[in-house]
Amino acid sequence: MKKMIGSPGTMSGLILRLGQCATAAASIGVMVSAPGFSSYTAFCFLVASMGLQMIWSFGLACLDVYAIRRRSDLQSPILLSLFAVGDWVTALLSLAAACSSGGVTVLFTKDTLFCKQASLSCNWFQISVGLAYFNWGLAAISSHAMFWILI
Repeated sequence: MKKMIGSPGTMSGLILRLGQCATAAASIGVMVSAPGFSSYTAFCFLVASMGLQMIWSFGLACLDVYAIRRRSDLQSPILLSLFAVGDWVTALLSLAAACSSGGVTVLFTKDTLFCKQASLSCNWFQISVGLAYFNWGLAAISSHAMFWILI
């Protein structure tokens, strides 16, 4: 199998997974700290999607730590297929959640000026959506690496 940046069982893969886990946790933390987020489905979807991304990334980061410590190879085709499908699913969910939340945030802040009328923390919404987009970028890198390793 090929050795690429972000391969499972490597230090770069571990750093990539920890970055995904950290940005997902930060996005959840910022969104949950904003009052009124739970009244809007898109923001709840963002929290749920980032929660799934955080669990998936943390699990794979633990697997990377185990492989690095044991100096074992995680490059079997079955494992790589599982990692690739999981990465694709979580990356698509992260993108969908970031886009829907971003659309609602733009609607609230720019189009309707709803944030000025209601007592919403739209700045917190914007930060959380930005972190979700950054998380999607890391997930896209990871899923892209998995795809090229499989081929």
